[in-house]
Amino acid sequence: MKLFRLLAISLIMTLLLGAPARALTLLRDPDIEYALKQIATPILKAAGLSPTRTDILVIDDHSLNAFVVDRSAIFIHSGLILKMKNAAMLQSVIAHEAAHITNGHLVRRPVAIRNARTAAGIGAVLAGAAAAASGNSQVIAGAVAGASNSAMRLLMVHTRAQENAADQSGLRYMANAGVDPQGAVEVMEIFRGQEALSASRQDAYARTHPLSSDRYRVVKRLATGYAGHTKPNPKVDYWFARAKGKLSAFQRSPKWTLNRAGEYGFQDVKLMRQAAAYHRQSNLRKALKAMDGAIAARPKDPYYHELRGQILMESRQIKSAISAYGQAVNLAPNNALILGSYGRSLLAGGQVKKAAQVLEKSRARDGRDPRVVRDLAAAHAKLGNNGMASVLTAERYAMSGRLKDAGIHAKRASDLLPRGSAAWQRAQDVLSASKAAQKKRR
Repeated sequence: MKLFRLLAISLIMTLLLGAPARALTLLRDPDIEYALKQIATPILKAAGLSPTRTDILVIDDHSLNAFVVDRSAIFIHSGLILKMKNAAMLQSVIAHEAAHITNGHLVRRPVAIRNARTAAGIGAVLAGAAAAASGNSQVIAGAVAGASNSAMRLLMVHTRAQENAADQSGLRYMANAGVDPQGAVEVMEIFRGQEALSASRQDAYARTHPLSSDRYRVVKRLATGYAGHTKPNPKVDYWFARAKGKLSAFQRSPKWTLNRAGEYGFQDVKLMRQAAAYHRQSNLRKALKAMDGAIAARPKDPYYHELRGQILMESRQIKSAISAYGQAVNLAPNNALILGSYGRSLLAGGQVKKAAQVLEKSRARDGRDPRVVRDLAAAHAKLGNNGMASVLTAERYAMSGRLKDAGIHAKRASDLLPRGSAAWQRAQDVLSASKAAQKKRR
């Protein structure tokens, strides 16, 4: 599936503080998210977290950062993933963020942003993340409406004591999972010397995760002590190649990808990367040939069928795309992102009623995908369900931080929907968030 830039956040900081607007987006891709979950699972289990309840989500940002706001998700910037040279390095980042969860470092954060699965909550989380990474406490304070300044200054910014504790816990999780602790040292080496730079020149990770020479020495000592716990894990190595390989194929130039397609040593990953590169060059014949080769190697892989559907969909081969997405759904019937792609193709093919059913199933399983919300709103509008179309549009605007626009559509939905119904209550939630934001701006 294309790395859809799904969650554009035009930050309200421009209106609040005159600061330059900065956009954050989530890259929702079923293949990459599944691969990251495979990489994270040993670490999450070692940390006592449920892999089914803690997602690994990718922020589309070239800077190096990762953060958590509650137990439901660990957010990692795409730039950090591309910077990692091996699976152990990425697992060390996940272990560190998992430690912030298990060590209780989130309890002082505003209740208003803890639910990263609601429409307004998603917008607040990503607005706050960009603000925290900026290193400006005033910007942080203004990023999420309704939170006190003192509380917002703590948003996603850890103390040195918390960082030291997370380092120790994270390395213990790595050792218990059999992951090479040297990965943590290699990550620390990327950020060495950051404390000597001014805040404006530091990487986002250094601003939200205070660094020091003492931290580096402690991590290196702990890693040496855990060195004998390493257990090779070819499965994790494969999924690291898959995640980084696909991410880079859509973020680097096609020429760059084609020159390095086979660098990880997995033939199907090589073919998948070639397919993505050829597709971006608008060479449908070569893209499908490479994709069919990848599918032949892993015929029951739903994510390869999904990517084939994307290539066809974006080449306006709608009927064939529906078929490819249908195969992906048959192999992964409960994957929300694959269902969303399938519903989108059905909508493009004029099968509006069926599209609405599939898209609603997708939204019910993962409400953090604004493209699904947009498509579902379009389907309801075509079916004459204007109230539902309005509440969905309100939620989509709320996800993007456009709370004023969200409030307009939420009010419209409230007037059209049966009072007290579940959809009407969803509209009230957005309306409340919009009013709080407007009050904060005054």
